[in-house]
Amino acid sequence: MLTGKQKRFLRAKAHHLDPIFQVGKSGVNVNMLKQINEALEARELIKVSILQNCEDDKSTVATLIGEGTKATIVQIIGNTIVLYKESIENKQIELPT
Repeated sequence: MLTGKQKRFLRAKAHHLDPIFQVGKSGVNVNMLKQINEALEARELIKVSILQNCEDDKSTVATLIGEGTKATIVQIIGNTIVLYKESIENKQIELPT
């Protein structure tokens, strides 16, 4: 679980990132979770955009992605979710204590 200080740090780092995944009408599926997991392993911090035609609520989508990838939801702002998962082999972000 992340502390408030760590979440603030990650939000600041994610500010300049562009969303690399979009959740649309079909919602969250197994293939998408696999790709998001691979992206998290490579980058540790990503943004996911929720399109307007998505039938699920944004908090539901965030929970599904978070549980499916075992990632931490840093922030949900508008229709964008910021996710963090510490990389096993490609550690780049050093969290403050």
